Amino acid sequence: MKFQGKNVLITGGASGIGQATALRVAEEGAFVLVCDKNREKGEAVRDEIKERRGKAEFLEVDTTDERSVKESIAFIVNEQGSLDVLFNNAGVGGQEKKLHELSEEEWDRVVDTNLKGVFYGIKHAVPTMMNQEKGAIINTSSVLGFKGKKRSGPYNASKGGVVTLTKNAALEYGRYGIRVNAVAPGVIDTPIVDTWREDERKWKIISQANALGRLGQPHEVAEAVLFLASDQASFITGETLMVDGGGLTF
Repeated sequence: MKFQGKNVLITGGASGIGQATALRVAEEGAFVLVCDKNREKGEAVRDEIKERRGKAEFLEVDTTDERSVKESIAFIVNEQGSLDVLFNNAGVGGQEKKLHELSEEEWDRVVDTNLKGVFYGIKHAVPTMMNQEKGAIINTSSVLGFKGKKRSGPYNASKGGVVTLTKNAALEYGRYGIRVNAVAPGVIDTPIVDTWREDERKWKIISQANALGRLGQPHEVAEAVLFLASDQASFITGETLMVDGGGLTF
């Protein structure tokens, strides 16, 4: 098993890509700390892992709160002795409004979750990983971090920021044996796209707007995360792996 004896922390682990990744990495032998604001769903993921004879715990974490993120990393290190993989996955969508229509509160809600939360994760994970002289960090960006989309300003800006922040962290911590990469999903069948389904005409277009002509599934992104976190990607850092069915080239 690829992650036997490894300790993995996943934010946004209660649903979607985070949930799929938690289940898969546990199958590969890792201890998983599932972190999310949704206690009920997060505990359900933990329980499912344990029912499959995996190892997991749940911690209620708000990634916009630095103390909350710091405490989650301290928890896994204190309980398990190390932090081998951090998956900064927690994210939110946004209101579909033009920039001049946005409130400051809405801008901050999206950017603080999608970008500042990644910064907090990196900030508090790297001291432990530096001491270990090894570690892998994977951040969730988006295909919309590479191209514009009307009425998605905060989301696009935050996800584009994740791409560059990933490069910065890779440069700063590579000498300590820490690799930092990102995944950029396209349209994936997760709760974040539920509001898009409400417009049947648009959804038919959006859900097929890629080279494969179909909606992506969370487990398909999870496999990319596991690759980047594994020793198979030992010479890959600072990269963002598109998992979009060819959506960026469509």
